[in-house]
Amino acid sequence: MLAAIRMTVSLLKLRIGFAIAASALAGIAATNGPLPSLWQSAGLALAVLGASGAAGAFNHYYERDLDRLMKRTRSRPFATGLFRASPLWPAGFLVLLAASLALAAVTGGTIAAIFVFMGAFTYGIVYTVWLKRRSVWNIVIGGLAGSFAVLAGSAAVDPFPQVVPTLLAIVLFLWTPPHFWSLAAAKGSDYARAGVPMLPLVAPPHAWTAAILSHTVALVAVSLVPLWYGQGLFYGLGAVLGGAIFLLKSWRLYRHPTARNAMDNFFASLLQLALLITGILADRAFGP
Repeated sequence: MLAAIRMTVSLLKLRIGFAIAASALAGIAATNGPLPSLWQSAGLALAVLGASGAAGAFNHYYERDLDRLMKRTRSRPFATGLFRASPLWPAGFLVLLAASLALAAVTGGTIAAIFVFMGAFTYGIVYTVWLKRRSVWNIVIGGLAGSFAVLAGSAAVDPFPQVVPTLLAIVLFLWTPPHFWSLAAAKGSDYARAGVPMLPLVAPPHAWTAAILSHTVALVAVSLVPLWYGQGLFYGLGAVLGGAIFLLKSWRLYRHPTARNAMDNFFASLLQLALLITGILADRAFGP
């Protein structure tokens, strides 16, 4: 039973999926207007999780040849041969995506469902199929996948764009590259064996560390702007604390581009995201 749960978590990339679903809830909380009912919010979060899972599972299926070459991913079920490649798998992933989009439309509306689809399409096709093996810009453009989750949540409250959730979507877009570049720098031999052109593998240390630092500076600056538009104390504490830690770790990585510092920066990015999302939800739950 435990093995089956672990396999499901791996196949659907549920660790990432829960973060993306939480981002959709943050989009709901950051948008002015009457909140959807509890079942609508939960349904939309589940829809985002399902769509993310479908895209993540397709990523496993499509990249099974690369996954066999990387220590971090070689135990995935398609890479090991536990799941044999078959056209039935992509068909099943499409069914999961279609069901998730239908749930998104019922719980969040048509615009929210469109954003959910755009997030899954960006990760599953734009990033996985079109860019990852070909372009150093792969994760920069792929970062839009998380941004669409925020916009989907916002659209469930108000289909017209609002400033704060749009800023949060930009924060997610800026957050993704330094997050994954840091992981690629820490696991450089894996990506080198697989031939994936992540920035830390194709650029000198002064260039890729500067790119990480500049993205971190930009996202921390943008993450503070919602305070000008009335975002509350909990969000402010999360933005300041998480941003300060992320900036410090990025600066250390810039000064000393080691695998250890890259991994520290990777974890700092996760902390910052968690603090931002928690702050937004807490402001909505406990704010005035």
